[in-house]
Amino acid sequence: MDKKIFIEPLFKNNPVSVLVLGICSALAVTVKLEPALVMALSVTIVLGFSEVIISLIRNTIPNRIRIIVQLVVVAMLVILVDQILKAFAYEVSKQLSVFVGLIITNCIIMGRIEAFALGNKPLPAFVDGIANGLGYGIILVVVAFFRELFGSGTLLGYQIVPATWYIKNGGFYENNGLFILPPMALILVGVFIWVQRSIQKELIEKQ
Repeated sequence: MDKKIFIEPLFKNNPVSVLVLGICSALAVTVKLEPALVMALSVTIVLGFSEVIISLIRNTIPNRIRIIVQLVVVAMLVILVDQILKAFAYEVSKQLSVFVGLIITNCIIMGRIEAFALGNKPLPAFVDGIANGLGYGIILVVVAFFRELFGSGTLLGYQIVPATWYIKNGGFYENNGLFILPPMALILVGVFIWVQRSIQKELIEKQ
């Protein structure tokens, strides 16, 4: 099995910063680090196992109904993940709200099923799903890290910025409210894309 299947989605062909997929959830669930981590894990699990299942049955799916079959498989996995979150991480589930359910329509999942799972064996399909899920998760975690740290002064709910630093306590620091607003998530993703394309010159579109 080619190592590129696992390595490339993490950076070189990252689904968010290179293919620009899954942007909506990156904007919506990254105010705090905890829901971003849970969302990243959820998408990775759904993507990995949906690719395995589709790969296993790919030769039995009539072409004219393949999208319907894919949606049914993804929806089943999303429902399982959603119920597990409600059972074991209810507070995080409430923070994620409808966005767990919307994993069903995530472009990364449908795109990788179409582009990879339908044409490859189960093991490579699983690795591809996990790698693309991790690539997606890296962006979410990085964005959430900066948004929570500079927007709230916390990480995973723990106070990182000392209370004595705040202006109200006679210090010099104040949380930046812009970081908890959706536009900052878009700005941070844009910065990540800019940095990556500065490193990978081949990604720059020729005029």
